[in-house]
Amino acid sequence: MKNLFSVEGKVALVTGGSRGIGLMIARGFVENGVKTYISSRKKETCDAAAAELSKSGTCISLPADLSADDGPETLARAIAEREPALNILVNNAGANWGAPLAEYPDSAWDKVIGLNVKSVFKLTRDCVPLLEKAATDDDPARVINIGSIDGIQIPALDTFAYSSSKAAVHHLSRVLAHQLARKRITVNAVAPGPFESKMMAQTLRDFGDAIVASCPLKRIGTPEDMAGIAIYLSSRAGAYVTGAVIPVDGGILIKP
Repeated sequence: MKNLFSVEGKVALVTGGSRGIGLMIARGFVENGVKTYISSRKKETCDAAAAELSKSGTCISLPADLSADDGPETLARAIAEREPALNILVNNAGANWGAPLAEYPDSAWDKVIGLNVKSVFKLTRDCVPLLEKAATDDDPARVINIGSIDGIQIPALDTFAYSSSKAAVHHLSRVLAHQLARKRITVNAVAPGPFESKMMAQTLRDFGDAIVASCPLKRIGTPEDMAGIAIYLSSRAGAYVTGAVIPVDGGILIKP
C-alpha cells in the first residue's frame, strides 16, 4: 500500500482551474506529478495561472468558454488533440447570482443552470471516449464534480439558482456514476463549505467571523483540504468510490 495515494503520471483537466477551488485542486495535482490542463474563460488569467503552476510541475493553459453552446465540445476536442487518454476530469467551473426573491431575474437561472449543470453534463459526455481509454479495472478514470453544501442545506443567502444548481450537480453525479460504471469511470461530487475564493470573497468579508464561529472545526477551508479530497478520489485509495457526495466543510452540515 506504499503508493495508495499516488497520482503521479496521470493526466487531468480542471475547469475553472485558474482561481479558487479549481486552482487549489490544480496545484495539488501539479505538485504531485499530474500533467494538468486548466481551463477558464479568460485566456490571460488562465495562461498566468498555468505559468505559475508550471514552476512546480506540468500545467498547460487551455482557455474555453463553457457557457457557450459549443464550449464543452470545443474543450473536449482540444484535449483529444493533445492527449490519447484522460485520467481525471474535474468539473469545477461555475457561476453564482444573488438577489432577493421578488427581484430574482430569469437571466440568472439561464446563466447559472447553464454553466453549473448543463456544461458539466456536456463536457463529461464529450470526454467519455478519452476517459474510457485511460480506465482499467484497478484504476478507473475519474470524474469529480464540484457541488456545494448549499446544494444540501438551505443557503443563508438569496442564491436560488446557485443552490438549486448544486443540488442538481449532486444528483447528476449519481446518475452519471451509474451510467459510466460499466465503462470503468467513477463519478463523485465534492460539496465544499467555506473556502477562500473569488466567489466567496464578499461573503467572507461580511460574515467571515460568524461562519468560522458556526463551523465545528472553527476555521475556513484551506487549499490543502481541497487538494486532499481530489487526490484521494483520483488515487488508488479512491478507486472503489463512485456515486458519492462528499462534504468538505469542517462539519457545518452535522452541527445541531
